[in-house]
Amino acid sequence: MQLHIVHTETNMLFSKHPYTSWREIQDEYESYKTSLGPWEHDKVIEYLTEEYPSISPSAQEQVAAFLAEACTAKVLTFHTQQPAT
Repeated sequence: MQLHIVHTETNMLFSKHPYTSWREIQDEYESYKTSLGPWEHDKVIEYLTEEYPSISPSAQEQVAAFLAEACTAKVLTFHTQQPAT
């Protein structure tokens, strides 16, 4: 299955929707900044693993969970560093 990675002003998300152009994505997400894809899920995992080492759970886990779900879009999660006390 091919996925898009969508960057908005506040989030990064996966989408399973079969967009034909970035303009369709821009129309759907008001705070759209840019997007990548469509890519096969293994390319998405490779890209996220290389570019976002703070992704947590891992890119592989997030992609696998997303593919198993019925939803068509899902926000990615990243490790947030807790402030020192």
